[in-house]
Amino acid sequence: MGLVATVSFQQARKLVVERVKALRQRPAVERVGLLEAAGRVLASDVASDRDYPPEPRSMRDGFAVRVGDLPGWLIVTGEVRAGQACEIQVGPGEAVEIMTGATVPPGADAVAMVEHVRVEGARVAVERVLREGENINGRGCDAGQGQILLKAGVRIGASEVALLATLGCVEVEVFARTRVAILATGDELVDLDRKPAPHQIRNSNSWSLAMQVVRAGGEAVVLAVAPDEIESTARLVEEGLQFDLLLLSGGVSAGKYDVVEQALARYGAEFYFDRVKLQPGQPCVFGRANGKFFFGLPGNPASTLVCFETLARAAVELLGGLEESTLKVTRAPLAAPFRHKPGLTRFLPARLEENGRLSPVKWSGSGDVPALARANCFLVADPDIEEYGEGEMIGVLLA
Repeated sequence: MGLVATVSFQQARKLVVERVKALRQRPAVERVGLLEAAGRVLASDVASDRDYPPEPRSMRDGFAVRVGDLPGWLIVTGEVRAGQACEIQVGPGEAVEIMTGATVPPGADAVAMVEHVRVEGARVAVERVLREGENINGRGCDAGQGQILLKAGVRIGASEVALLATLGCVEVEVFARTRVAILATGDELVDLDRKPAPHQIRNSNSWSLAMQVVRAGGEAVVLAVAPDEIESTARLVEEGLQFDLLLLSGGVSAGKYDVVEQALARYGAEFYFDRVKLQPGQPCVFGRANGKFFFGLPGNPASTLVCFETLARAAVELLGGLEESTLKVTRAPLAAPFRHKPGLTRFLPARLEENGRLSPVKWSGSGDVPALARANCFLVADPDIEEYGEGEMIGVLLA
């Protein structure tokens, strides 16, 4: 492998997004039921089947009136409820009692709220001047017939399901999920059901990565653990490259027995970067081999988790047809002063408390899994800012 420059986190993120967008192929399209579509990526545009609302609707309980008659006393000639076909007209000096969501009768051009009128028998006093269209949703104000309301490439969440159901979409076209192979490496790893010796650890990374893949909309396939030996690792890499994306965990640092990059090189791997100014996760690798993208993620659990969430997740989403992949970073005030050594973008375990303040979680390094479980987010420290004061705003990754 030729020399690959160390990149900043921002450069790494940009490289992942640009390369995947430029080289990805359109995923297969599947037709699924509406409930099954939740969390999937829409594969075709969806248009409105009619005007919404199809008739002018009242926004309030009250009386449908003509603004030219106001203020004054009006004769109440009838009532219209939501869900009832409207067969009444409003003439000069008349009003119709109306409920929220009901069709506004012809002739009326405003609705006087029930709180703002006086009713005496069959008459109603409207003492306010209303503007034309007040308290009325006009025909087609939400959407016009044939208007594109959802574009292909968006993820289907609760709001999208509500809209699809409104449009009568019993089934929708979605993209096939990105199939992701997960390959953990290292002689120290044992299966979850085995008791590890003092020099061994259970293979937690494969399962945490599988969960992250599923949460990103992909389909995870966990491969056998690769030992620290070139031939076995190369065979498993070849198997992993049959999938849409290959995630490797461990074996990407500069150690004597770190053989992942050697194995990848056998399949003509092109490396876009092999080190990122990121903590945890500096020895992170991204490239392409046999026409498939791959990530070499550091073996420590926090490094694996952070590198997936900040870099590899974008590839899973974009390969699955998502039009854009955004990092879920917001900002919150610090509960106490914080400082770090500048030069790296740091994603450190933290808790966002009920009062909205952010507190770093005490941890002993990127192998401290209990600390990750105590956290509910990651503090994001800017590489150019050394100190933050109490109450100062700082980045938060909602992983």
